[in-house]
Amino acid sequence: MTQLDTVPGADIKPWLRHPPKKHLFIHANIIDVSTGDILKDASLSTKNGKIETVYPSTPGQYPDGYNVVDCKGRYLCPGLFDAHVHLCATPGFTDLSRVFGNPNDISLLRQPYVASQMLYRGFTSVRDCGGAQLPLKEAIEEGVFPGPRLFISGHALSQTGGHGDLRSSYEKHECCGGHAIGSLGRICNGVPECMAAVRDEVRCGADFIKIMGSGGVASPTDKLEQLQFTTSEIQAMVECANNAGTFVTAHAYTTKAIRHCIDNGVKGIEHGNFVDAPTARLMAEKGVYLTPTLITYAQMATDKWKNFLPPESKVKNAQVLKSGLEALRIASEAGVTMCYGSDLLGPLGSAQTQEFSLRSLRSQAS
Repeated sequence: MTQLDTVPGADIKPWLRHPPKKHLFIHANIIDVSTGDILKDASLSTKNGKIETVYPSTPGQYPDGYNVVDCKGRYLCPGLFDAHVHLCATPGFTDLSRVFGNPNDISLLRQPYVASQMLYRGFTSVRDCGGAQLPLKEAIEEGVFPGPRLFISGHALSQTGGHGDLRSSYEKHECCGGHAIGSLGRICNGVPECMAAVRDEVRCGADFIKIMGSGGVASPTDKLEQLQFTTSEIQAMVECANNAGTFVTAHAYTTKAIRHCIDNGVKGIEHGNFVDAPTARLMAEKGVYLTPTLITYAQMATDKWKNFLPPESKVKNAQVLKSGLEALRIASEAGVTMCYGSDLLGPLGSAQTQEFSLRSLRSQAS
């Protein structure tokens, strides 16, 4: 044992979190997320930051060592999980170009605020689909500042002129050769660059790989119906991700793009607004999940944020907004596993919980 081994960890990293206290919540209406039922007047105990037991509330003695909280009939549920966020797209600007045009250091210094606000909204876990990096994830884990548990893709991978290439048609500077462009994504073309990009994101701490499989609303030079990346490029990225023990999820809107991705091994589809019934059934058969993100389109279409998108993106946003609820119906009827996602950018993040309200419209229409 070296002398360094005898130094307490809290002396080396004074920000480390203290072990969580044990809590006992009594007289709560607990939402059972596995069944959708509400357990009325129930008690729930936590230990080491995790749910320990759930049982009916009964008067009497409470176990020693627990901080007892009387919920008085309030509702209690496990932490929420947002499966599609972009922490790098921080508030402070009223138009999309400035949100993504943020210098990386400015974005990084504002991301702790964004993370803490997500936690305060009840999201104890989030999956960042492009932008968040390992130092942020580690800082939250160690207690430097509050935030949800992070699962990160590192940079989202895009072809030149794809959804992750945010240059205008008039910008001629080079960004390619597998290098990052801004904080959100990196450009890669051809099998060697795509393989290198996946391996490098894994090296830098990515939990999974995110690729851009079709055109998107925010990207200035592509169309929604475009296919992005070739068959061999997607297969190469999937193989590298699988070899590293992880998977690939893909931004894709159209049926053709969705099939192009899942036929080549992609395990998740982000958005999927134009999915049709046969493709949804194929997703269910292959165990491919879907993460709809309806709230971001709804917010960008409001009068409040009418200047957030440039004109060409407003047209695309109207298209995906119109088809979003129908895609939910199709995917649900096909038995596709669906995740909760928001994809809210910059100042729109305050609407993160409103995805629930939009999805309830689908339930009411059933």
